[in-house]
Amino acid sequence: MVYKVAVAGASGYVGGELLRLIASHPELELGAVTAHSNAGQKLGAHQPHLPVFADRVLVDTTAKNLAGHDVVFLALPHATSAAIAKELDASVLVIDCGADFRLEDASAWEKFYGTEHAGSWVYGMPELVYKSGSKQREKIVGAKQIAVPGCNVTAITLALAPALKAGLVEPTDIVSVLSVGTSGAGKSAKSDLLASELLGSARAYGVGGVHRHTPEVEQNLAKSVGTSVQASFTPVLVPMSRGILAVSTAIAKPGLKLEALQAAYSDTYGEERFIQVLEDGQLPATASVLGSNNVQISLAIDEAAGRVVVICAIDNLVKGTAGAAIQSMNLALGLAEQSGLSAIGVAP
Repeated sequence: MVYKVAVAGASGYVGGELLRLIASHPELELGAVTAHSNAGQKLGAHQPHLPVFADRVLVDTTAKNLAGHDVVFLALPHATSAAIAKELDASVLVIDCGADFRLEDASAWEKFYGTEHAGSWVYGMPELVYKSGSKQREKIVGAKQIAVPGCNVTAITLALAPALKAGLVEPTDIVSVLSVGTSGAGKSAKSDLLASELLGSARAYGVGGVHRHTPEVEQNLAKSVGTSVQASFTPVLVPMSRGILAVSTAIAKPGLKLEALQAAYSDTYGEERFIQVLEDGQLPATASVLGSNNVQISLAIDEAAGRVVVICAIDNLVKGTAGAAIQSMNLALGLAEQSGLSAIGVAP
Protein backbone atom coordinates (compact mmCIF):
# COMPACT_ATOMS: atom_id res chain seq x y z
CA MET A 1 0.00 0.00 0.00
CA VAL A 2 1.17 3.51 -0.81
CA TYR A 3 0.39 6.30 1.65
CA LYS A 4 -0.12 9.89 0.55
CA VAL A 5 1.73 12.34 2.79
CA ALA A 6 1.76 16.11 3.22
CA VAL A 7 4.53 18.24 4.71
CA ALA A 8 3.61 21.50 6.43
CA GLY A 9 6.62 23.80 6.75
CA ALA A 10 8.31 22.27 3.72
CA SER A 11 10.67 25.19 3.10
CA GLY A 12 12.49 24.83 6.45
CA TYR A 13 15.38 22.61 7.50
CA VAL A 14 13.20 19.87 9.00
CA GLY A 15 10.73 20.06 6.14
CA GLY A 16 13.55 19.60 3.65
CA GLU A 17 14.92 16.61 5.52
CA LEU A 18 11.46 15.03 5.66
CA LEU A 19 11.15 15.49 1.91
CA ARG A 20 14.54 13.86 1.33
CA LEU A 21 13.47 10.81 3.33
CA ILE A 22 10.03 10.69 1.73
CA ALA A 23 11.64 10.67 -1.71
CA SER A 24 13.43 7.40 -0.92
CA HIS A 25 10.61 5.73 1.02
CA PRO A 26 9.05 2.93 -1.09
CA GLU A 27 5.60 3.27 0.44
CA LEU A 28 5.11 7.04 0.44
CA GLU A 29 3.76 9.42 -2.18
CA LEU A 30 4.19 13.16 -1.68
CA GLY A 31 1.06 15.28 -1.76
CA ALA A 32 0.81 18.89 -0.57
CA VAL A 33 3.84 20.91 0.49
CA THR A 34 2.95 24.00 2.50
CA ALA A 35 4.62 27.10 3.88
CA HIS A 36 3.79 30.45 5.42
CA SER A 37 5.74 33.39 4.01
CA ASN A 38 7.10 31.27 1.14
CA ALA A 39 3.70 30.12 -0.11
CA GLY A 40 3.33 30.54 -3.86
CA GLN A 41 6.99 29.86 -4.56
CA LYS A 42 8.48 26.73 -6.07
CA LEU A 43 9.99 24.26 -3.65
CA GLY A 44 13.22 24.16 -5.65
CA ALA A 45 14.01 27.72 -4.61
CA HIS A 46 14.21 26.60 -0.98
CA GLN A 47 15.25 22.93 -1.23
CA PRO A 48 17.57 22.83 -4.26
CA HIS A 49 19.01 19.49 -3.15
CA LEU A 50 15.66 17.85 -4.03
CA PRO A 51 15.35 18.14 -7.83
CA VAL A 52 12.66 15.45 -7.88
CA PHE A 53 10.33 17.92 -6.11
CA ALA A 54 11.75 21.18 -7.50
CA ASP A 55 8.65 22.15 -9.49
CA ARG A 56 6.21 21.60 -6.64
CA VAL A 57 4.55 24.85 -5.57
CA LEU A 58 4.31 25.67 -1.89
CA VAL A 59 0.75 26.40 -0.76
CA ASP A 60 -0.57 28.01 2.39
CA THR A 61 -0.57 25.95 5.57
CA THR A 62 -4.28 25.41 6.05
CA ALA A 63 -6.38 22.43 7.09
CA LYS A 64 -8.00 22.50 3.66
CA ASN A 65 -4.66 22.09 1.88
CA LEU A 66 -3.62 19.32 4.28
CA ALA A 67 -6.89 17.40 3.91
CA GLY A 68 -7.08 14.21 1.86
CA HIS A 69 -3.76 12.76 3.01
CA ASP A 70 -3.04 9.60 4.97
CA VAL A 71 -0.18 11.22 6.89
CA VAL A 72 0.52 14.87 7.73
CA PHE A 73 3.91 15.97 9.00
CA LEU A 74 3.92 19.30 10.84
CA ALA A 75 7.36 20.90 10.62
CA LEU A 76 6.23 24.21 12.07
CA PRO A 77 7.58 26.64 14.68
CA HIS A 78 6.95 25.74 18.30
CA ALA A 79 3.49 26.59 19.66
CA THR A 80 1.93 26.75 16.19
CA SER A 81 1.14 23.10 15.43
CA ALA A 82 -1.72 22.74 17.92
CA ALA A 83 -4.03 25.16 16.13
CA ILE A 84 -3.76 23.44 12.75
CA ALA A 85 -3.84 19.96 14.31
CA LYS A 86 -7.26 20.69 15.81
CA GLU A 87 -8.67 21.14 12.32
CA LEU A 88 -7.37 17.89 10.84
CA ASP A 89 -9.55 14.82 10.51
CA ALA A 90 -9.20 12.28 13.31
CA SER A 91 -8.54 9.50 10.79
CA VAL A 92 -5.28 11.11 9.62
CA LEU A 93 -1.94 10.16 11.15
CA VAL A 94 -0.50 13.49 12.31
CA ILE A 95 3.17 13.72 13.28
CA ASP A 96 4.30 16.93 14.93
CA CYS A 97 8.01 17.72 14.63
CA GLY A 98 7.61 20.76 16.90
CA ALA A 99 7.31 20.90 20.68
CA ASP A 100 3.57 21.43 21.08
CA PHE A 101 2.65 17.95 22.30
CA ARG A 102 5.88 16.62 23.84
CA LEU A 103 5.43 17.64 27.47
CA GLU A 104 3.02 15.89 29.80
CA ASP A 105 3.21 18.53 32.54
CA ALA A 106 1.12 21.60 31.69
CA SER A 107 2.96 23.78 34.21
CA ALA A 108 6.33 22.90 32.65
CA TRP A 109 5.00 23.83 29.21
CA GLU A 110 3.66 27.16 30.41
CA LYS A 111 6.92 27.95 32.23
CA PHE A 112 9.20 27.25 29.27
CA TYR A 113 6.95 28.19 26.34
CA GLY A 114 4.68 30.85 27.82
CA THR A 115 1.45 29.68 26.17
CA GLU A 116 -1.43 27.41 27.11
CA HIS A 117 -0.61 23.71 27.11
CA ALA A 118 -2.23 21.89 24.17
CA GLY A 119 -1.93 18.42 25.70
CA SER A 120 0.43 15.54 25.03
CA TRP A 121 0.61 12.99 22.21
CA VAL A 122 2.31 9.62 21.94
CA TYR A 123 6.02 10.29 22.19
CA GLY A 124 8.02 9.36 19.10
CA MET A 125 11.20 7.85 20.55
CA PRO A 126 10.93 4.08 19.95
CA GLU A 127 14.12 3.21 21.84
CA LEU A 128 13.25 5.06 25.07
CA VAL A 129 13.54 2.42 27.80
CA TYR A 130 11.30 2.40 30.86
CA LYS A 131 12.24 1.23 34.36
CA SER A 132 10.07 -1.85 33.70
CA GLY A 133 12.24 -2.79 30.72
CA SER A 134 9.54 -2.02 28.16
CA LYS A 135 10.19 0.55 25.44
CA GLN A 136 8.26 3.45 23.97
CA ARG A 137 8.03 1.54 20.67
CA GLU A 138 5.04 -0.41 21.99
CA LYS A 139 3.03 2.78 22.50
CA ILE A 140 3.71 4.09 18.98
CA VAL A 141 2.26 1.10 17.12
CA GLY A 142 -1.16 2.11 15.80
CA ALA A 143 -0.99 5.69 17.15
CA LYS A 144 -2.74 8.48 15.27
CA GLN A 145 -1.00 11.46 16.88
CA ILE A 146 2.76 11.45 17.49
CA ALA A 147 5.05 14.07 19.02
CA VAL A 148 8.61 13.88 17.70
CA PRO A 149 11.28 14.48 20.39
CA GLY A 150 13.61 17.44 20.45
CA CYS A 151 17.01 16.82 18.86
CA ASN A 152 19.05 17.72 21.95
CA VAL A 153 16.68 15.63 24.03
CA THR A 154 17.25 12.60 21.79
CA ALA A 155 21.02 12.75 22.25
CA ILE A 156 20.85 13.11 26.04
CA THR A 157 18.03 10.63 26.61
CA LEU A 158 19.49 7.80 24.55
CA ALA A 159 22.91 8.42 26.13
CA LEU A 160 21.79 8.19 29.75
CA ALA A 161 18.60 6.11 29.92
CA PRO A 162 20.25 2.66 30.12
CA ALA A 163 22.51 3.68 33.02
CA LEU A 164 19.59 5.16 34.92
CA LYS A 165 17.34 2.20 34.22
CA ALA A 166 20.00 -0.19 35.55
CA GLY A 167 20.53 1.94 38.67
CA LEU A 168 24.20 2.53 37.88
CA VAL A 169 24.15 6.32 38.25
CA GLU A 170 22.44 8.83 40.50
CA PRO A 171 19.37 10.61 39.07
CA THR A 172 20.61 13.97 40.35
CA ASP A 173 23.49 16.13 39.19
CA ILE A 174 23.24 15.01 35.55
CA VAL A 175 25.21 17.39 33.34
CA SER A 176 25.35 17.48 29.54
CA VAL A 177 27.19 19.80 27.17
CA LEU A 178 26.19 19.54 23.51
CA SER A 179 28.05 20.75 20.44
CA VAL A 180 25.26 21.52 17.99
CA GLY A 181 25.32 22.29 14.26
CA THR A 182 23.81 25.57 13.11
CA SER A 183 20.77 23.88 11.55
CA GLY A 184 19.74 23.08 15.13
CA ALA A 185 18.82 26.73 15.54
CA GLY A 186 16.44 26.67 12.53
CA LYS A 187 16.34 28.83 9.42
CA SER A 188 14.72 31.68 11.32
CA ALA A 189 17.46 31.84 13.96
CA LYS A 190 18.27 35.20 15.48
CA SER A 191 21.07 37.12 13.80
CA ASP A 192 23.46 36.48 16.68
CA LEU A 193 23.25 32.75 15.95
CA LEU A 194 23.82 32.94 12.21
CA ALA A 195 26.39 30.56 10.75
CA SER A 196 28.29 33.45 9.16
CA GLU A 197 29.08 34.76 12.65
CA LEU A 198 30.13 31.33 13.89
CA LEU A 199 32.87 30.68 11.36
CA GLY A 200 35.93 29.89 13.44
CA SER A 201 33.96 30.39 16.64
CA ALA A 202 31.54 28.68 19.02
CA ARG A 203 28.76 30.13 21.13
CA ALA A 204 26.68 28.76 23.98
CA TYR A 205 22.96 29.48 24.15
CA GLY A 206 20.02 28.59 26.39
CA VAL A 207 22.38 28.84 29.37
CA GLY A 208 21.39 28.44 33.00
CA GLY A 209 18.57 25.91 32.81
CA VAL A 210 16.35 28.02 30.57
CA HIS A 211 16.54 25.92 27.40
CA ARG A 212 13.11 24.62 26.44
CA HIS A 213 14.35 21.05 26.10
CA THR A 214 15.19 20.84 29.81
CA PRO A 215 11.80 19.59 31.07
CA GLU A 216 11.59 17.12 28.18
CA VAL A 217 14.96 15.61 29.12
CA GLU A 218 13.87 15.23 32.72
CA GLN A 219 10.50 13.81 31.69
CA ASN A 220 12.16 11.09 29.61
CA LEU A 221 14.87 10.13 32.06
CA ALA A 222 12.36 9.95 34.91
CA LYS A 223 10.60 7.17 33.00
CA SER A 224 13.85 5.23 32.79
CA VAL A 225 14.78 5.50 36.46
CA GLY A 226 11.30 5.50 37.96
CA THR A 227 11.81 8.67 39.98
CA SER A 228 12.36 12.37 39.39
CA VAL A 229 15.56 13.48 37.68
CA GLN A 230 17.66 16.62 37.96
CA ALA A 231 19.45 17.48 34.73
CA SER A 232 21.38 20.47 33.46
CA PHE A 233 22.45 20.89 29.88
CA THR A 234 24.11 23.55 27.82
CA PRO A 235 24.03 23.57 24.01
CA VAL A 236 26.91 25.18 22.14
CA LEU A 237 26.57 26.21 18.51
CA VAL A 238 29.66 25.19 16.58
CA PRO A 239 30.70 25.84 12.96
CA MET A 240 29.21 22.75 11.33
CA SER A 241 25.93 22.66 9.44
CA ARG A 242 24.40 19.64 11.14
CA GLY A 243 25.00 17.14 13.90
CA ILE A 244 25.06 16.92 17.70
CA LEU A 245 27.85 15.61 19.87
CA ALA A 246 26.56 15.28 23.44
CA VAL A 247 28.92 14.72 26.36
CA SER A 248 26.84 13.70 29.37
CA THR A 249 28.05 12.85 32.87
CA ALA A 250 26.36 11.50 35.99
CA ILE A 251 27.51 10.41 39.44
CA ALA A 252 28.46 6.75 39.38
CA LYS A 253 27.17 4.39 42.05
CA PRO A 254 30.01 3.23 44.34
CA GLY A 255 32.15 0.45 42.92
CA LEU A 256 30.78 0.70 39.38
CA LYS A 257 33.03 -0.97 36.79
CA LEU A 258 33.11 -0.31 33.08
CA GLU A 259 32.14 -3.92 32.33
CA ALA A 260 28.86 -3.53 34.23
CA LEU A 261 28.14 -0.25 32.46
CA GLN A 262 28.79 -1.80 29.05
CA ALA A 263 26.56 -4.76 29.92
CA ALA A 264 23.66 -2.45 30.78
CA TYR A 265 23.91 -0.70 27.42
CA SER A 266 24.23 -3.99 25.56
CA ASP A 267 21.11 -5.27 27.30
CA THR A 268 19.17 -2.14 26.35
CA TYR A 269 20.42 -1.49 22.84
CA GLY A 270 21.82 -4.81 21.64
CA GLU A 271 18.90 -5.43 19.29
CA GLU A 272 18.40 -1.82 18.18
CA ARG A 273 19.05 -1.27 14.49
CA PHE A 274 19.84 2.43 14.78
CA ILE A 275 21.94 2.53 17.96
CA GLN A 276 25.56 1.37 18.15
CA VAL A 277 27.47 1.22 21.42
CA LEU A 278 31.09 1.48 20.37
CA GLU A 279 33.90 -0.66 21.67
CA ASP A 280 36.09 0.63 24.47
CA GLY A 281 38.52 3.15 23.03
CA GLN A 282 36.29 4.19 20.11
CA LEU A 283 34.71 7.63 20.25
CA PRO A 284 31.65 8.87 18.33
CA ALA A 285 31.92 11.72 15.83
CA THR A 286 29.17 13.65 14.09
CA ALA A 287 30.78 12.88 10.72
CA SER A 288 30.19 9.18 11.35
CA VAL A 289 26.40 9.58 11.54
CA LEU A 290 25.93 12.33 8.95
CA GLY A 291 22.82 11.73 6.85
CA SER A 292 21.87 8.56 8.74
CA ASN A 293 19.31 7.65 11.37
CA ASN A 294 22.12 6.26 13.50
CA VAL A 295 23.11 6.94 17.09
CA GLN A 296 26.68 6.24 18.18
CA ILE A 297 27.48 5.97 21.88
CA SER A 298 30.70 5.47 23.82
CA LEU A 299 31.11 4.83 27.54
CA ALA A 300 33.76 5.70 30.12
CA ILE A 301 34.15 6.04 33.88
CA ASP A 302 36.09 8.95 35.33
CA GLU A 303 37.23 7.19 38.48
CA ALA A 304 38.88 10.26 40.01
CA ALA A 305 35.67 12.27 39.73
CA GLY A 306 33.36 9.33 40.38
CA ARG A 307 31.34 10.03 37.26
CA VAL A 308 30.10 8.08 34.28
CA VAL A 309 30.83 9.76 30.94
CA VAL A 310 28.64 8.99 27.94
CA ILE A 311 29.34 10.50 24.52
CA CYS A 312 26.59 10.40 21.92
CA ALA A 313 26.59 11.51 18.28
CA ILE A 314 23.51 11.99 16.09
CA ASP A 315 22.52 13.91 12.99
CA ASN A 316 20.12 16.48 14.44
CA LEU A 317 18.04 16.61 11.25
CA VAL A 318 17.69 12.83 10.85
CA LYS A 319 17.63 10.87 14.11
CA GLY A 320 17.15 14.19 15.88
CA THR A 321 13.95 15.05 14.00
CA ALA A 322 12.91 13.89 10.52
CA GLY A 323 14.30 10.37 10.84
CA ALA A 324 12.53 9.93 14.17
CA ALA A 325 9.33 11.13 12.48
CA ILE A 326 9.64 8.57 9.67
CA GLN A 327 10.64 5.79 12.08
CA SER A 328 7.60 6.53 14.25
CA MET A 329 5.34 6.76 11.20
CA ASN A 330 6.52 3.32 10.08
CA LEU A 331 5.61 1.85 13.46
CA ALA A 332 2.25 3.58 13.57
CA LEU A 333 1.31 2.30 10.11
CA GLY A 334 2.61 -1.22 10.67
CA LEU A 335 5.45 -0.86 8.16
CA ALA A 336 8.99 -2.14 8.64
CA GLU A 337 10.53 0.22 11.20
CA GLN A 338 13.60 0.85 9.07
CA SER A 339 11.71 1.53 5.82
CA GLY A 340 13.06 4.62 4.06
CA LEU A 341 15.81 5.08 6.63
CA SER A 342 19.51 4.42 6.37
CA ALA A 343 21.90 3.18 9.03
CA ILE A 344 24.79 4.15 6.77
CA GLY A 345 26.37 7.58 7.09
CA VAL A 346 28.00 9.72 4.44
CA ALA A 347 31.80 9.56 4.35
CA PRO A 348 33.40 12.93 5.27
